[in-house]
Amino acid sequence: QVQLVESGGGLVQAGGSLRLSCAASGSIFSINDMGWHRQAPGKQRELVAFITSGGNTNYADSVKGRFTISRDNAKNTVYLQMNSLKPEDTAVYYCAAQISRVGILLIRNYWGQGTQVTVSS
Repeated sequence: QVQLVESGGGLVQAGGSLRLSCAASGSIFSINDMGWHRQAPGKQRELVAFITSGGNTNYADSVKGRFTISRDNAKNTVYLQMNSLKPEDTAVYYCAAQISRVGILLIRNYWGQGTQVTVSS
């Protein structure tokens, strides 16, 4: 079994900051890309940022310059530092990771349960 557990969401005023964390655990052999998605009420889930195992990053245009994704491979953890938050950043944030399990060659996507981020104006 593999689990992704997010933490760090909450309520913050516009202009504030939050740091999300997502730790992967279980029978993990390797982790490729890790990323963060979000889904606001009434909207489709969208990619916010992802980071490769080598540390290359990619961001949605709406968060460039404000959000920073990073990872600690030793801890199987990905982070999302969110600065200069805006009310339109309000959403449930989900982490995702491409993981291969011990003894299983297939790589598949795993998702966390989501953490709520609310930005008040």
